Amino acid sequence: MIRFLRFWLVGLSLTAYWGGRALLASWRRVPDVPGGIYDQVAFGWSKGLLRVSGIAVRVEGADRLLERPCVYIANHVSMIDIWALVTCLPRVPKFIMKKELLRIPLFGAAARAAGHIAINRQNRVAAFGSYDRAADVIRRGASACVFAEGTRSPTGNLLPFKKGPFVLAIAAQVPVVPVLVAGAYELMPRLSLYPHPGTVTLQVGEEIPTAGLDYAARNPLSQQTRAVMLSMGARG
Repeated sequence: MIRFLRFWLVGLSLTAYWGGRALLASWRRVPDVPGGIYDQVAFGWSKGLLRVSGIAVRVEGADRLLERPCVYIANHVSMIDIWALVTCLPRVPKFIMKKELLRIPLFGAAARAAGHIAINRQNRVAAFGSYDRAADVIRRGASACVFAEGTRSPTGNLLPFKKGPFVLAIAAQVPVVPVLVAGAYELMPRLSLYPHPGTVTLQVGEEIPTAGLDYAARNPLSQQTRAVMLSMGARG
């Protein structure tokens, strides 16, 4: 009970503080630039949540992380995934998230202000329009991070991949970089109310080029990325 109360009291305070800074910057029309206020907000919020949870993150294959724009494809097993990716990727990425998350008070408004892209998964046309906007953001120098399964896995096993993330990488003509999040499911599986302390590992795979690929290559690209993640130890 003490751990539960501590996590939620500190977590809500962190969300209010960092989310408030993002909203204030948005109201002042502060532009979104690499390393700017919105990146600082995401990093500070994520770092604070990891600290209060007692969670350490280590990276295997850090030399494979790219300083240039790319699309990181990660598995999704826990809320911890977001905190780990934000604090360990070389530049804070723009997350492609389901639109329902924008309904969360303060978090949703802050995420929108920071330029993260919401996807309406119930409307195929609207979803691909969102991916087009995300491709424009990537072309301007940002990286994107997408949970290709589209939702958190209830068992920790790798779910089937959506095709949209790979259409995005092809449209932007940037590499795909597979990232396997290991250990987060055991610390905070889906429907858990608070995380347990421990260590999460990000395993970074070799980049997969998309230069010269077209829309027809989306399925082979998805299959190749999934195969890499399975070879890294993902449970299929």
